[in-house]
Amino acid sequence: MAKCFLWIKKVSVLLMTVCLLSSCSADINDYKGTTPKFDLFEYFQGDIEAWGMVKDYTNKQTRRFHVNVRGEVDGDTLTLHEDFVYDDGETDTRVWTITRQGDGRYLGKAGDIIGDATGQVVGNALQWQYDFRLKTDEREIDVHFDDWMYRQDDRHLFNTTSITKWGVEVGEVTLFFTKQ
Repeated sequence: MAKCFLWIKKVSVLLMTVCLLSSCSADINDYKGTTPKFDLFEYFQGDIEAWGMVKDYTNKQTRRFHVNVRGEVDGDTLTLHEDFVYDDGETDTRVWTITRQGDGRYLGKAGDIIGDATGQVVGNALQWQYDFRLKTDEREIDVHFDDWMYRQDDRHLFNTTSITKWGVEVGEVTLFFTKQ
């Protein structure tokens, strides 16, 4: 009986720790008043070049890539054409259609995105969240992306992304953008 109680106590402490740590995350409102102000449509209109990498759950780099981005603004709609070239020679294209919702909020769609992506800008930061159909060698896996973009200056933008499955981080993406 004592062993059973000790086991329950250990499991309870572990569960409470996991719940506490999983509730610790940045809040977009933490960036109120930061500069330079991030205007999503202004930054992504035109030609942009980006470099990035993907790391797995062990923090091992698994892929590197280069992206050419072309953005076109038409009223409250931004269309982004992204052309990827990976370190193994694979290429991919994604086209985003992003609409301005007002009050710094955005809604986006793309072919491999499940449902709608939602985003909000505050200060120099954008939080962009969506579910993504990730293709692997063996199968397709639905994962959640939590993108954080930070405007550095007129030409540079940093992007970090947490990739999760069932609330557990399985990967991370880091990107650096330069406006041409």
